[in-house]
Amino acid sequence: MTWNWQHKEWPQFKYKVDIYEAYERDFLHRAGIMFGSMKHVSVADQDVLKVDLMSNEAFKTSEIEGELLNRESLQSSIRRQFGLKTDHQRRITPAEEGIAELMIDLYKTYNAPLDEHQLFSWHEMLTSGRRDLLDIGRYRTHEDSMQVVSGALGSPKVHYEAPPSSRVKKEMDTFIAWFNATNKPASDPLSPLVRAGIAHLYFESIHPFEDGNGRIGRAISEKALSQALGKPTLIAISHVIESNKKEYYEALQNNSTSLAIDQWLEYFCHLVIQAQSHTQSTIDFLIEKGKFFHRFSNALNPRQTKVIERIFKEGINGFKGGLSAENYIRITQTTASTATRDLQNLVEQGALKRTGARKGTRYYLNINHESTAVY
Repeated sequence: MTWNWQHKEWPQFKYKVDIYEAYERDFLHRAGIMFGSMKHVSVADQDVLKVDLMSNEAFKTSEIEGELLNRESLQSSIRRQFGLKTDHQRRITPAEEGIAELMIDLYKTYNAPLDEHQLFSWHEMLTSGRRDLLDIGRYRTHEDSMQVVSGALGSPKVHYEAPPSSRVKKEMDTFIAWFNATNKPASDPLSPLVRAGIAHLYFESIHPFEDGNGRIGRAISEKALSQALGKPTLIAISHVIESNKKEYYEALQNNSTSLAIDQWLEYFCHLVIQAQSHTQSTIDFLIEKGKFFHRFSNALNPRQTKVIERIFKEGINGFKGGLSAENYIRITQTTASTATRDLQNLVEQGALKRTGARKGTRYYLNINHESTAVY
């Protein structure tokens, strides 16, 4: 098997520029709409949105690698690092603190040139508390082959083999120089999606660290996209990847033996558009939330307000299967008869929509919003 880095033209990737023109226009158009939409979100809700999107990406980029973290702990860590009010009593593990720190650093330094110091810092953040790694905060040095494998221990299937550790420093020097050079004005600069897509595949092909390459590679992609837009993107790349990890890993593997990468770039462009769509849905949802409380806040009693806020906290899709009377009773600690009156009142006011009957009755927020994300 000949891997991409073993070709004599490496790392001169080959692709057809014209294929991506429509994707690039769509990306920039959606970015404009997204940033314009933010003007309709209150300052307080902008903070909520920022923390929610960053903590969700931190959660999902870790989940892709099989690491399940606590979403509320991630939110608490990110809020604290932004100087926002948070629950100081919540215990935050080193892994949660580390990925939260990476997301904050990515947000604050997106436009700074990429260098070894930032990459090593990110790796230290991700591996905080680890005792099983030889190389932390530096490129891998082990002599064993760096392979991506699956299957039984006795008969593993090799999906990819990265350059040996002895080559990593030179490969990464070239990668960093390429990444920074392609962000500068040029007579023929790389377009945003193509640059970010190549950056991710290029970095993953080198696989410079003993662990954490996927999370750092996805952060590099977001850095590239943010640089293109001149502000943090906050788009849900890892959220979309995690919804179909098999497709993501197959796309990487299918482009690991050749320098012709149109298949990867088309996958990556579609991925970013999906991520933008999900983020736009989240923004639209917050706008509708503001309209909802402007309309109904003075008409809700404390129990109703508590339940409505709880539904909004669930996000775009609300309670799975809708709000039931049992949910209402459990959240408010009230009686069944009071819950029935409260829910009927919410329906009559137009705050909730009711579906089903008897035990199958469910309630949904009556807002003009649908998730536009495509999975």
